[in-house]
Amino acid sequence: MAEVEQKKQRPFRKFTYRGIDLDQLLDISYEKLMQLYSVRQRQRLNHSRQRKQHSLLKRLRKSEVVKMHLRNMIILPEMVGSMVGPEMIGHYLGEFSITYNRVKHGQPGIAPTLSSRFIPLR
Repeated sequence: MAEVEQKKQRPFRKFTYRGIDLDQLLDISYEKLMQLYSVRQRQRLNHSRQRKQHSLLKRLRKSEVVKMHLRNMIILPEMVGSMVGPEMIGHYLGEFSITYNRVKHGQPGIAPTLSSRFIPLR
């Protein structure tokens, strides 16, 4: 045990999407980017270049929080920022939103309900 092993610092994991680095994804042309997506995503991006999606991309270029209702939009590399991570590229926005209200069970004795009559407050 004369050798003391020092813990090596692990480098940050470099993200690649289908073998292409994130920096290269941002510089790649739209046509080459389309070849990286699956067929379903290519069809969606080719057939539905709508005004809503275009305006969302414009708003995302600013450094503000953006609220949106476009759950069916595919995450592009230019959307990567504070909330959208590089591992989300190629997924739909709806996959990352909560679609239900979290259940918060009431605490007995606080609210004027039937159950609070039988629990002493002190």
